[in-house]
Amino acid sequence: MKDINIEDRLIFALDVPEVSKAKEIVVELDDSINFYKIGMELLMTGQYFELLDWLVAKDKKVFVDLKFFDVPETVGRTIARLSEYGATFATIHGNQALMEKAAENKNNLKILAVTALTSLDRGDLDDLGFKCNVKDLVISRAKRAFEAGCDGIVSSGLEVPYIREYVDNKLIAVTPGIRPVANDDDQKRVVDVSTAFKSGSDYIVVGRPIKNAENRYQAASNIQKIIKSTFEAV
Repeated sequence: MKDINIEDRLIFALDVPEVSKAKEIVVELDDSINFYKIGMELLMTGQYFELLDWLVAKDKKVFVDLKFFDVPETVGRTIARLSEYGATFATIHGNQALMEKAAENKNNLKILAVTALTSLDRGDLDDLGFKCNVKDLVISRAKRAFEAGCDGIVSSGLEVPYIREYVDNKLIAVTPGIRPVANDDDQKRVVDVSTAFKSGSDYIVVGRPIKNAENRYQAASNIQKIIKSTFEAV
C-alpha cells in the first residue's frame, strides 16, 4: 500500500467557467477536500496560474489536467516550467518519446499518462482507428508509461485491476468518472467510490456528484467517509 494520506485520495474536479466561482467552491468545501484538479476550461480564463498559486498557498494539492500533447522536446520544456509552480500531478497524452521527455523534466512534479478517456467506449475507439479492445489499449499504455518513467496513469476503474496484474504496483492509478450513484451523463466507463479503491486505484477524481450537490461540503464529506471505511475494511 502506498503512503498516501487518506484525505488526499479524493480529488475534486474544479470544472467551472470562472476562477471566482472556483475559489467560491474551494472556500465552501473547506477541509472536506485537500486535492483539486484544474483543467482546460479554467485555463481559458487567463487566471489559471493565479488560481494554482492561490490553491498552493492554501496548502491544497493541485492536479494540472491539461493533457499535454506536442513535440516531445516542447512537452519536456513545458513540464520543466510547470514544475516550478508547486503542483502535484500533471497529465500528458502521447507516444513513448513524449512520455520519456516529460519524465526527464518533471523534477518534483508527478507525471500521469492518460490511457483512455472514461468518455470513450468500443464504438469511439473504432472511430479513432484503434482495433484492439479498451482493456488491451489501457494495459499497453500503462506498461509504456511505467517504462518511460512516468509516475502514474489516469484510467477508468474498470481497467485498473488488469493494470495491477501486468504493471508494477509502484505506478500510481488515478481514476476519474466516479459516480456514487447511477448516471446518464457523458461518462461511459465508470465505477463507484468503493469499487475503484478495491480495484486498485490510488486516487479518485469526482466532479459533478459534488459540484451539483445541494450541500457540496456534505457530499464531499460523505465520499471521504466511504473512502475511509473502504480502507479500514482491507
